[in-house]
Amino acid sequence: MAIPAAARDGAEPRRPDADEPPPGHLPRGPHPAPYNPPDAIAPYAGAPERHPRRPLAPVRLDPDDVELTGPVFGAADVDALDSDLTRQHAGEPIGERITVSGRVTDRRGRPVRGQLVEIWQANAAGRYANQLDRHPAPLDPNFTGVGRCLTDDAGGYRFTTLKPGPYPEGDQPHVWRPAHVHFSLFGTAFTQRLITQMYFPGDPLLAYDGLWRSAVEAGTDGRLVAAYDPALSVSGASLGYRWDIVLDGPSATWTEARR
Repeated sequence: MAIPAAARDGAEPRRPDADEPPPGHLPRGPHPAPYNPPDAIAPYAGAPERHPRRPLAPVRLDPDDVELTGPVFGAADVDALDSDLTRQHAGEPIGERITVSGRVTDRRGRPVRGQLVEIWQANAAGRYANQLDRHPAPLDPNFTGVGRCLTDDAGGYRFTTLKPGPYPEGDQPHVWRPAHVHFSLFGTAFTQRLITQMYFPGDPLLAYDGLWRSAVEAGTDGRLVAAYDPALSVSGASLGYRWDIVLDGPSATWTEARR
């Protein structure tokens, strides 16, 4: 058995340092700096084409005249199939099925009944069924990504759909939009319309999203994230998420009109 030279000389043998790599270990190169762009992402302001270019013009008619020209939705116009986005085509869509449900209320928690709620979203691969979407992800012939329903007497709504996939932000490298579902809420006419988005809990992409940062600045970001709710899950079929919408007051859900 060979005796280390240090031991033969009466010195204590050298012990390897705990951080010292083992013999034969090839050192790794420096780790790349983590991508951390939130400070460089401007809050969402909408497309310039959607901003008014002229001052608002006052309406000199009776306000009720405007309401009479708007659409009227009733139970005959919206059926159960409209709220189940997984059954609108002959085949089965691909993706994780989810149930999204909640209540639409006013600032005092009173239910808002009979209101038209619309949703639209990307498919599970992160692509919209829209000819303007150039994301090279596959389209799903059995998923259009559009649904609607009317709130019930308790202000409740319910959709069965697929969890949408994230997709790249076209003008910002390395940035992907988090998974989200667009919501549109109507009053009794198109002039009474609010548009917002629902996000999913625990999504690491939220901090990189410009629209999300707008809600953060407004202090309403927490109101845009749905909560996982096992009670809404359908056994063997879909996971359940609860997302309530408050239309006005200090606890109002963030909408594009309030950006």
